[in-house]
Amino acid sequence: MNLLFSPGKIGTLQLRNRLIMTAMHLGYCPGGEVNEKLIEFYRARARGGTGLIIVGGCGIDQIGNAHNMVQLDDDRFIPGLQSLVAAVHSEGAKVIPQLYHAGRYAVSAHTGHRSVAPSPVASKLTGETPLELTQTMIDTIVASYVGAAKRAQSAGFDGIEILASAGYLISQFLSPITNLRTDRYGGDLNSRMTFAREVITAVREAVGASMPIIVRVAGNDFIPGSNTNTEAQAFCRMLATLGVDAIDVTGGWHETSVPQLTMNVPPGAYTYLAQGIKEAVSIPVIACNRINSVELADSILQAGKADFIGMARQLLADPDLPVKTLLASSTPVRPCIGCNQGCLDAAFRMQPVTCLVNAEAGREAEKVPVSTNPNGLPEQILVIGAGPAGLEYARVAASNGHKVTVWEASPEPGGQLVLAAAPPGRQDFKQLIHYLTQSCKVLGVELKYDQMATPESVLTAVKNKKFSTVVIATGAVPIAPELSVAAGSKVLQAWDVLAGKVATGDHVVIVGGGAVGVETALLLAEPNTIDAATLRFLLFQHAETERALHQLLTHTKRSITLLELAKGLGRDIGPSTRWSMLADLKRYGINCQDQTKVIRITPDGVQAETASGIVQFPADTVILAVGSRPCNDLFQALQAKIPHIICIGDAQNPRKALDAIHQAYATANFTV
Repeated sequence: MNLLFSPGKIGTLQLRNRLIMTAMHLGYCPGGEVNEKLIEFYRARARGGTGLIIVGGCGIDQIGNAHNMVQLDDDRFIPGLQSLVAAVHSEGAKVIPQLYHAGRYAVSAHTGHRSVAPSPVASKLTGETPLELTQTMIDTIVASYVGAAKRAQSAGFDGIEILASAGYLISQFLSPITNLRTDRYGGDLNSRMTFAREVITAVREAVGASMPIIVRVAGNDFIPGSNTNTEAQAFCRMLATLGVDAIDVTGGWHETSVPQLTMNVPPGAYTYLAQGIKEAVSIPVIACNRINSVELADSILQAGKADFIGMARQLLADPDLPVKTLLASSTPVRPCIGCNQGCLDAAFRMQPVTCLVNAEAGREAEKVPVSTNPNGLPEQILVIGAGPAGLEYARVAASNGHKVTVWEASPEPGGQLVLAAAPPGRQDFKQLIHYLTQSCKVLGVELKYDQMATPESVLTAVKNKKFSTVVIATGAVPIAPELSVAAGSKVLQAWDVLAGKVATGDHVVIVGGGAVGVETALLLAEPNTIDAATLRFLLFQHAETERALHQLLTHTKRSITLLELAKGLGRDIGPSTRWSMLADLKRYGINCQDQTKVIRITPDGVQAETASGIVQFPADTVILAVGSRPCNDLFQALQAKIPHIICIGDAQNPRKALDAIHQAYATANFTV
């Protein structure tokens, strides 16, 4: 039996299954007002079969809120919240809000107020130093939690969640790093729990015994000197004594140097944190973080590591995951690949959340037109290129009833997604390729590989097969910069290295420190490090010291130098991922030099101009990663000869995968 889709209960709340959509900041609500965009977003997730939806964060006041988040600090928000609750209930799901206060994570430029915290310890996340809370201010915040909870109850929510994780206000009181107080709120762990105890006690009294309360906790702060799973267990035991109905366990703080949600985090890696909490309490426990498949989720439940499964980004990517699974649909589940480009990166930039793999996310309220021929018959469409833009266009056009054929010159699909999946920890891009190709097959798209397109072959196909539309999605090609290259120099393109088409020597200089250069450096650094199975064996047997094992994990035989003309490396990598990739460069001992201009390439290496003068970087192989240009010669040759021809994706202009897929989605809906 699939436990994930068996009924579950949290306090008095009966749920149709054990899948919970955890809170994620969407940025859809200017002024804090619930609107149609938010309602339809959550309605789609409820319709897709999720058991419980947690909306949030929901601000309890103006000092600790975030950009364009739902607000619960005034009665004027109740009517909109009631509409949201009614929409979710109409689809058979339950819904609760997450009560949110950022504390020292609040950004004063947004709130108009200086942030507040238990102690004036500067935030590494915002760069701001908060104001230390007085007793009067603490009392006011506790009252704000109560007011928000009562409004949630008035709006018809099925319960509430209180945020005590990720480094937000309650976490700040719990941690000895951010709580330096000497009054009753500071000191040992029991004293540091005082604020949380007061908040939960006051909220429970306000909403009554029957309204479920969930608390979201950090299973481990992953901050040196802060709380671990041991302290989290003690905190959760205290929560249980206060009548909390369930514990929602996530990973560390936003400030941690340990990646929590990026693609390189193994699926389900932090389940052990929930398991540790479950061993300490008898109330239900929710496991979260990078649990992106039904199979993984069910295995966690079957093993007794948790009672419920929390997913957020996976349900952003595919709101219909439960229905598809329960109905054994032939349509594949659209995977979350952990890229963060449309979700976390957007939130950090204070932009509305979207999704790389799901162009409809956040657009559920829009009425997308589906155009056909005037006679109502489906179009015959030829797509040239099976990269992300070409495959998404084909998928959408076919789902709208058109007949689509795709030509791909290489023997496999994916385009640059294949290159993106090559570096260590980036393999989830392959899941997107699989989803797009499988979706196309289910929809009847004809995929032809090793099919080179020329102007003549396309014109012949248009004439013989009567294609009414030709879509050019031929991608981009790497740039070959004008550099002085001496005879005998070994110069390669990064794309060829990532594709595994060429071999390099042991002394490598990479010219270009953007995303492609960084990814190439990481790819070349990994091969001679220890594998996971051997690491587990040595660790289990206490065969080596921790220091020796770390050395084995990061030691590489290659000498790698990464040169970048501009200031900073990886500037085209999203902020939620960039920091961890740059940290990996440092761990591998890769020599990174920015503000460095390459002058000449020789068989012995690269001569470059740096701030300290002309420097020779030894190399037997030089790899170019300096950008790309559109591969649109085919479009140029055909645009005057075919009445309806479209150029999309990198063939039009090089862009991120998110932009290519979103453009393809929009083009297929609005121009076919």
